[in-house]
Amino acid sequence: MFIPALPLPTGGVTHIFEIVAMLLSLEVFLGKRTVWLPRRWRTKNITGIGERKSVTVLIKQLRWVEKYSKPRLKQLVGNSLFMRATGLALFIFCLAAFLAPPFSGLDTLPSLAVVFIALSVILEDFILYVLGLLVGAVGIGAILVLGTALFRSFRLL
Repeated sequence: MFIPALPLPTGGVTHIFEIVAMLLSLEVFLGKRTVWLPRRWRTKNITGIGERKSVTVLIKQLRWVEKYSKPRLKQLVGNSLFMRATGLALFIFCLAAFLAPPFSGLDTLPSLAVVFIALSVILEDFILYVLGLLVGAVGIGAILVLGTALFRSFRLL
């Protein structure tokens, strides 16, 4: 979800990432221990999509986050019920990003929430988890408020 989290117009390419992320989040919600993707998706090469600049920026940002991150409430991240709730939260934020009005930039915050929550699980940092939930809630609120206003303005035309 790093690519959809970028505040750039992508012309719908991000929907592919959002669908894959929704599938993976459902697997987490169902308690799966291994990743399942359709055979056809496993063989797809996505290296050309924003590879050089975005990966360099991503690594730089990850190093900054790792520098300040600390394991907080480590035992919670290993809890099965907590991981299922995390899968549900990830699915909701991915779905919100997917349903955001096209070319509005409103998919950025829910996508960023997924990135924060994923990092919180990897780094076992509960503060990042809460930050992800907050960013996602603000993102969904923005989609509802601004998306409604956007659709109403088009209806008046």
